[in-house]
Amino acid sequence: MRGGIWAVSAAGLLALGACMQASMPEPADGRALFMDYCAACHGSTAVGNGPMAADLGVTPADLTHIAARRGGDFPRAEVLSMIDGYARSSMDGPGMPEFGELLKGDEVPLDTGDGILTPTPRKMVALLEYLESIQRTD
Repeated sequence: MRGGIWAVSAAGLLALGACMQASMPEPADGRALFMDYCAACHGSTAVGNGPMAADLGVTPADLTHIAARRGGDFPRAEVLSMIDGYARSSMDGPGMPEFGELLKGDEVPLDTGDGILTPTPRKMVALLEYLESIQRTD
């Protein structure tokens, strides 16, 4: 019994180690994803004025002031929840589509502010890094 638990623990550590060796995505990686998945609604400058915005019935959020709306703090976990659809599961009416493609591929360790490194899809981290990099205070 002890051997089985040790083997499972060792396998988990090896998987986390492999994840930790991966380089972290840069904001530029996330910008490309933003242009592919988000700009149609949020606009190329992320202020909510994309070419599809007028047809949505709901004004897309200005993504350049997320931190400003939160007293200067960028809520990494909350933003990830909006991207992956978890926070939108109870929304009524039209909302953001789910982007399953962002959940595919390799993972990197991410600390969303709680001090815990969590394996997170690289594409989601790249998009998160980009959104954090474009925050404005004006």
